[in-house]
Amino acid sequence: MPRLRVNTPLWLARNSTPRHSRFPILTRELDVDVAIVGGGITGAALAWRFADAGARVALVEAAGVGRGSTAASTALLMQEPDTDLTELTRRYGWRRARRIWQLSFAATNDFVDTLTRLRIKCDLVRHDSVYYTTRREEVPRLRDEHRRRRAAGLGVQWLEGAALERVVGFDAAAAIRTRGNAQVDPFKACAGLMAAAARAGAHVFERSPVTSIRPSSHDVAVRTRRGTIRADRVIIATGYATPYFKPLHARFRMLNTYVVATRRLTPAERRRIGPGAVMLWDTERPYHYARWTPDHRLILGGRDRNVVLKRQRQRALDEGTRAVQADFSRLYPALADIAVDYRWEGLFATTPDGLPYIGPHRRYPRQLFALGYGGNGMTFGFLASRLLLDWYRGDRSKDHALFAFSR
Repeated sequence: MPRLRVNTPLWLARNSTPRHSRFPILTRELDVDVAIVGGGITGAALAWRFADAGARVALVEAAGVGRGSTAASTALLMQEPDTDLTELTRRYGWRRARRIWQLSFAATNDFVDTLTRLRIKCDLVRHDSVYYTTRREEVPRLRDEHRRRRAAGLGVQWLEGAALERVVGFDAAAAIRTRGNAQVDPFKACAGLMAAAARAGAHVFERSPVTSIRPSSHDVAVRTRRGTIRADRVIIATGYATPYFKPLHARFRMLNTYVVATRRLTPAERRRIGPGAVMLWDTERPYHYARWTPDHRLILGGRDRNVVLKRQRQRALDEGTRAVQADFSRLYPALADIAVDYRWEGLFATTPDGLPYIGPHRRYPRQLFALGYGGNGMTFGFLASRLLLDWYRGDRSKDHALFAFSR
């Protein structure tokens, strides 16, 4: 399997953990209702959601909880999917597209409310997002997107001119400001949710890579090198189709994304650079994104590209992060003199329509999937936990069809 990230992200550097993590290796046989494969934010949300609902749960993670793609995330909790409402309407019609966005909005708020209620310390801060363009020819298309979002009942505001420049700190052409979003430390959020799952009764195992998944007429056996979990259902929450699910590979496009985090900035430096207390992303494809941390670092990301070969990833990381810095320095010239403390690259999967696959697949009996989140893994991972619990309980609805493999 490819490495899920290159270099140490900010989140891991400042959240040092003991050499051996808190969760044990699976070394026994265990009978549960639901087995979960994958210990990132989606797996943690699933483990907590199912255990909190009274299900017997066991989760296995090949390495360490929250230390893969989750740790590489910039953790923007955004209700906006990667695919604009206009594009989703073209693909699926207005009613279905609007419902997808409404579900994403609800998931964002549900996630924030859950982190707050469980008192998970993860630097959670509510911030608006600003979706901007620097190109004048893009303004009519963005204006139409704003109109559709208003019609869907989303909390959006149109920005241009001096009002927009005051928010973003540079001369952009136009933007949509969206209320109700948030940001977190993704590693702390994942670790906190996993701890909450364990308190609710979930069995969590690290350093336990799965060697086989074998369904039968009455259960499914998830085997590792030293143990076995037998369950009624297994949920695959690995982010993308691992080699075990090779027939599904064609449904995903694997991308590398590049991120830098500056040194801590003084209040004066922060004012001079420009962006306000908002999360930024642009209309370019692939898009750029930026946000502040609570300790006054500016996180900048983008330059997504098709996954590169293992031997080329370090060089690609150097090139990609330099390009990200250059892109933002053109918007914020003062950034050119600001040192960068952290550089990293993450691997993620996206789908042709930018939406995840959540639910069963006819080829794999007794197995459910939560895969392919694109750049919105925090929000869609939490949405997957609710939809899959409903599915498991037999509460099926039209919402499940929106993210099905058969859509």
